Amino acid sequence: MPIRYIFKQLLLPPGLLLVLLLAAWWLRRRFPRLASACFVLGCGGLWLMSLPIMVEWSARVLETEPPLAEAQWGGLAQQADAIVVLGSGRERADPAWGGDQPGVMAIERLRYAARLARASGLPLLTSGGLHYGEPPSEAALMADTLARDFAVSVRWQEGRSRTTWENARYSAELLQKQGIRRVLLVTQANHMPRARWCFERAGFEVVAAPFGYLGVANGRPAGGWLPENKAVWQSGMLLNEVLGLLVYPLAYE
Repeated sequence: MPIRYIFKQLLLPPGLLLVLLLAAWWLRRRFPRLASACFVLGCGGLWLMSLPIMVEWSARVLETEPPLAEAQWGGLAQQADAIVVLGSGRERADPAWGGDQPGVMAIERLRYAARLARASGLPLLTSGGLHYGEPPSEAALMADTLARDFAVSVRWQEGRSRTTWENARYSAELLQKQGIRRVLLVTQANHMPRARWCFERAGFEVVAAPFGYLGVANGRPAGGWLPENKAVWQSGMLLNEVLGLLVYPLAYE
């Protein structure tokens, strides 16, 4: 897992762009033209990643699933047999909470899943493994948060997965032996295409419940053409989804 993590950070921006800048400095005397190209690519890439308008445009390409209208929530029990909410990391040893907590994106998923569970009456499964290789699992943290903060109980916990593909595979092992093949899948809109692909290949009929759309008007001064630190993080997240959509069919098809 550490090797995979290191390579992922080096191959995806901003890590890759910082490597290009380092290469530009290293090559500046022996190969000045190549160094200049690395410098332009590195700086240009960091600048583009920092623009909210680029986040908006990029997200529109990825966010292909429409949202569920609130008027549909009451009828979801006729379309699905269970709600599956996917993990999204965890924050370690927060002293205010006295322990590990679900990550910010995971909290957003839990909030939406809790509303859908109340409206539909469907049972919940949380899916997410040992993010740091040690307990508690993301699934357990999410189940605890749902119970404590949203008064929603979780019927199943899938605590082995490390990737979206494993989310689907191990969730299928838990649910399909109980005859559950229709799932209401909760995750961010930009992650939904990859998540749907994985769960459908695991044998599920998927009802998508995306949220957190980034491809909406960014509302920033100057139309989103001014650099912003939050945009760097969001751009990295979107690039991760693009890479996943390209690699998953090759790795798992």
